[in-house]
Amino acid sequence: MRPGPRNLITDVAGLAVGNADDTRLRSGVTVLTADRPFVASVHVMGGAPGTRETDLLAPDRLVDQVDAIFLSGGSAFGLDAGTGVMAGLRALGRGFAVGPARVPIVPGAIVFDLLNGGDKEWSESPYPALGRAALDAATADFALGTAGAGFGALTGSLKGGLGSASCVLRSGITVGALAVVNALGTATVGDTPHFWAAPWEEDAEFGGLGPAPRLVQDAPLPRKRLGEATTIAIVATDAALTKSQAQRMAVAAHDGMARALVPSHTPLDGDLVFSVATKARPLSDPLTDTFQIGHAAAICLARAIARAVYLGRSDPGDLQPSWQSRFAP
Repeated sequence: MRPGPRNLITDVAGLAVGNADDTRLRSGVTVLTADRPFVASVHVMGGAPGTRETDLLAPDRLVDQVDAIFLSGGSAFGLDAGTGVMAGLRALGRGFAVGPARVPIVPGAIVFDLLNGGDKEWSESPYPALGRAALDAATADFALGTAGAGFGALTGSLKGGLGSASCVLRSGITVGALAVVNALGTATVGDTPHFWAAPWEEDAEFGGLGPAPRLVQDAPLPRKRLGEATTIAIVATDAALTKSQAQRMAVAAHDGMARALVPSHTPLDGDLVFSVATKARPLSDPLTDTFQIGHAAAICLARAIARAVYLGRSDPGDLQPSWQSRFAP
């Protein structure tokens, strides 16, 4: 496996990602969409999720394709971003056909960034406008680090952010990941600059430092309160997966979260992974291909999480240092 040409989730042909953020608010929205509806599912492992329209992603539900997925800051207020995304898609004539009406299908999830130092005293929710702006900005190339839904993200020790990575399997199937890292846990080992995800790094994409020397790890104490921590992600492939197969890809991808964040999937995190399949490439061997896609999704997600933290930048008023400000030479 090697990274795709962009090393972004948009190496899965047909996908586009857009960011919109607000410096004063210290928050933002990231939207993944495509040139046509796509198969999607989800798997939740955190104890404190915040979601919209995730029930319909179960394999036995009526709607088998969606038009976009959004990731947002703002805690429960951020779920309003879906309204803006729906409005933009409706203007484009997109949506599930119900007679002459069309209803855009837009699942999403949020992270808690209400205590990050930003101005949250709005009189009207800013998230519908941010959702529409992120959809309008969707393209194959997009910013990582302090951007979009990761703009105000924090972790247990360093600033979080938005990360992405991709890989191409020997079969030709492409897999990618997109992550908003706002975790209770840490992406780095102890007080070192080394990333937990180092064994899966490609081409020094998060510093090329290699694994840290072995440390004696004490049982960690929570550094955030209930509802303040979450890592939310999307994994995608161009393979022709069914909804059930896509759900299994999301399940497997959670391994990557556990490899990159310690601890993860805690009662205080809302950790979840959406999965996307564009169905552009038929499976040549359903058993082997789906096995390898799940493995690749976990690796890509681990790398995307590390890149989110590595690429975060420092801004005035930050409550936590960025990796760059603390460790970059």
